[in-house]
Amino acid sequence: MCVAEDRWTCFSDTGFTENQNMWRKVLPMRQTIPVFLFLIVVSVCRAEDDAQPKPLKVERQNQYETEQITVPAAFADEAIRDLSIERAADHLDDGAVGWSRQKKCITCHTNGTYLFIRPRLSSSLGRPSAEVRQFFLDELAELQATSHKRLKTGTRPAQVIYAAAGLAEWDAHVFHQASAETDAALKLMFELQEDNGTWKSLDCWPPFESSAYQEATMAAMAVGAFPQWLLSIHDPELLKRVDRLRTYLRDTQPPHQYAQVLKLWASKRFDGILDTDQEQAIVSMILKYQQPDGGWALRNFAAPEQWGRGNRAEKIRGETDFDTPSSDGHMTGLALIVLQQSGMNHDADSVRRGLSWLKENQRVSGRWWTRSLNTEKWHFVTYSGTAYPLLALQLANQL
Repeated sequence: MCVAEDRWTCFSDTGFTENQNMWRKVLPMRQTIPVFLFLIVVSVCRAEDDAQPKPLKVERQNQYETEQITVPAAFADEAIRDLSIERAADHLDDGAVGWSRQKKCITCHTNGTYLFIRPRLSSSLGRPSAEVRQFFLDELAELQATSHKRLKTGTRPAQVIYAAAGLAEWDAHVFHQASAETDAALKLMFELQEDNGTWKSLDCWPPFESSAYQEATMAAMAVGAFPQWLLSIHDPELLKRVDRLRTYLRDTQPPHQYAQVLKLWASKRFDGILDTDQEQAIVSMILKYQQPDGGWALRNFAAPEQWGRGNRAEKIRGETDFDTPSSDGHMTGLALIVLQQSGMNHDADSVRRGLSWLKENQRVSGRWWTRSLNTEKWHFVTYSGTAYPLLALQLANQL
């Protein structure tokens, strides 16, 4: 499980955890060199740096790395390549396995996205990684052994939701039958539900952990991933909790346009949260934000202050392309998924132009570029920005 949130909350990705470990190595408990001498040396070095200003340079550290796997850093000027489905599939596998081995936790942006999306690609790309599924099972066992009070803190509600969603997708598209593990994960998910119908959220790492609303849409996707599970439920309390989720999504105003897109996506498998007019209004909104190059930009779907608690607003507003954000893989893939699942044919002009953007903008690494809303170092959103395009292409029969 991830435990970084126990000491550090709402800082950029994993940076503070890594810095914390670095300081522990530099200043062990039984330090023999006086601490003040160390600080003097640091101060002198910093003074020299101040005397000789250097241009800001973001270190390009590997995005995922283990002994067997190296996924290079994501950056905006990475070269574009001819479309390679195989390279994109390798990127997904390497990222999910690498994160699971290296970070040892379920995270929304990488292995959580993998197990949620990759099983649906089995008909085109083959069976997904059994290692990642086993990692989820191991994490689920640890989560089940944790008190409910603790499970409702930090990122743990999101971990449980993504575990349930990923295992349900595996049942639907790989096993083609319900598993006891998925049943356990879904029941644990609802045991952690709040009285208002959603789950606790840190509200600080957009777009995934940017609101309790986002977590509710993912929970709905988990329930709807394998419809037979819901049909098999006879426990009145559990059914009441499912209805509570439906009421929350139906009656709660999404915090921004991005959440509206997620609501429409969830409604395709979890009924009773949108009527026909509301669905069409969201489709029209998505089409309105399509860019001249055929893609969509994540930043157009919420004001900077609307992401989470607004803790990324200064960073986003300071970006050089703030007024004219570039199209990205995450939002283009997501828009195309939702539009096609809402009944729009892949020959429709907007869908066709979006698919063309995907085919023309894959990077050498196999990913599609998406700039992080949180940091200028990791850009983990490029991972979903690669998974979503692959699903969009499959829905259009173009994988």
